[in-house]
Amino acid sequence: MTQRTALITGITGQDGSYLAELLLEKGYRVVGVVRRSSTHAFERIGHLLDNLEIVSADLLDQTSLVDALKEAQPHEVYNLAAQSFVQTSWTQPVLTGEFTALGVTRMLEAVRKAAPDARFYQASSSEMFGKVVETPQSETTPFYPRSPYGVAKVYGHWITVNYRESYGLYAVSGILFNHESPRRGLEFVTRKVTDAVARIHLGMSRELRLGNLDSRRDWGFAGDYVDAMWRMLQRDEPDDYVIGTGRTWSVADLVERAFAVVDLDWREYVKQDERFFRPAEVDLLVANPARAENELGWKPTVEFPELVRMMVEADIDRLRDGR
Repeated sequence: MTQRTALITGITGQDGSYLAELLLEKGYRVVGVVRRSSTHAFERIGHLLDNLEIVSADLLDQTSLVDALKEAQPHEVYNLAAQSFVQTSWTQPVLTGEFTALGVTRMLEAVRKAAPDARFYQASSSEMFGKVVETPQSETTPFYPRSPYGVAKVYGHWITVNYRESYGLYAVSGILFNHESPRRGLEFVTRKVTDAVARIHLGMSRELRLGNLDSRRDWGFAGDYVDAMWRMLQRDEPDDYVIGTGRTWSVADLVERAFAVVDLDWREYVKQDERFFRPAEVDLLVANPARAENELGWKPTVEFPELVRMMVEADIDRLRDGR
């Protein structure tokens, strides 16, 4: 049997690193796309580098994407690269659009020209639902994005549908709800909280400043969600799926559980700060993952309390080791 090849953009990110691990375990040849830079942030995939192939390309440069696909000749393409931090999308809306929206078109064009038989996965986001019109959110829920990031993700989602219908590409989008891990970036609220809890526990900090504590999210483990990505590309026919746990938790719940891991009362350390409120808030996101469960055979394996504990303990270990 011919070894399958997967090409991953965003391989140095949280999802890219977990996906690379999964595919290597399945016997894939894995090619990671990184932007050319004087330095590379390979800490999430450092343990995998001996088993990966790394190529330089950029979502802003069409030719580099075509060249990367011609060289790799992948069976599967996972487009995980984006400007992915919602708060930054208000201060850099044009850059967010270039990467997170038009970057998808460039990838699809590259696939169409250089690897038209490859199966393409686009990382869509629950932020597309934004100001939700129904709860829970499913594949048929209308989008109402509330940030430049959400708007850009809606474009990326629909251009993927358009290329599937216009050119017959096997192209799908996974509408993934919030998924976290010890590899999450420090700017995201879950990791901001667990890192702060670890620092307070170790005597390195005294307070944690946050914005809206009432926002509710459907949080799962990133390692589970990359399995759903892979499953989407194994179906006979391409289709889009909502991926989430179907349960919702507030930021206050997150904070309470994180501080409880180290036996501290969060109310003694957390301060609300207007600087961290969004210009347009998304109050409630919760998935209806029934189709993914029924058609993909996918279910999350890590519950939210376990995820929070995993992240707090990992941050404590990291800080103790001086990392």
